[in-house]
Amino acid sequence: MTISDLRAALEASRYTAQRAHRYAVYFAPNVEQQWWAQGSLWLGRCALSQQLNPQPSVSGVSAQRFAELTEHPRRYGFHATLRAPFVLASQYQPRDLSDCVSRLCQNLKPFVLPRLQVKLLDHFLALVPERDAVQLTLLEEQCVKELNDYAAPLGPDELRRRRSAGLSSHEDSLLVRWGYPYVLDRFRFHCSLTGSLATASPHELSALTEAAHQHFEQLPPCVVESLAIFVEPTRGADFVLLEQWPLLGGA
Repeated sequence: MTISDLRAALEASRYTAQRAHRYAVYFAPNVEQQWWAQGSLWLGRCALSQQLNPQPSVSGVSAQRFAELTEHPRRYGFHATLRAPFVLASQYQPRDLSDCVSRLCQNLKPFVLPRLQVKLLDHFLALVPERDAVQLTLLEEQCVKELNDYAAPLGPDELRRRRSAGLSSHEDSLLVRWGYPYVLDRFRFHCSLTGSLATASPHELSALTEAAHQHFEQLPPCVVESLAIFVEPTRGADFVLLEQWPLLGGA
């Protein structure tokens, strides 16, 4: 798919008014830039075009095994979470959420991320900044707080599912207040590259880490220049990049 095709797909999606099962606000690289292309290639799926693509070859890891180990992040598309997926509150329409994100972007300034490096977080590989950045902390805080009214309260099943992960008392209070336990002081900016690697062999872990490093190391600095709305059209469906709003503060 060409850059023109991607741009056309994004423009067309902006007028989709049908209510989706869930919404999320993510950082996603500009769809016309290398970071989006390389991230989508690694995961094997573009969340904008919704096209599947062959993944890079990883020495010593079969294509089938690579696909299995990246299945979870492939469903969500290449991104970093700023406002975790939520059901839109019944008093709002999809356009209300879009308008809020657009207003938020009016006062946010673009910034360059610290160099992204491949790192093992818990049991999965991710791209994480090599150092903390106050801009990221403030951006996530604004997204969590400004968009919270648009999220329907979590039901008992979802609360039970989240709590089954073994949350601390503080994380549980964040879950109840903000609908997600890993926000504000528990926030870690990351772009997931694999699902859980708990069953991966040491060789597979080493091979995937090296392959990811080589795949992303030659890219230019990654710029946070927009916020993106992703949607889960129906329960269990792959997430789709619906809208991408530029950060216009200081423009």
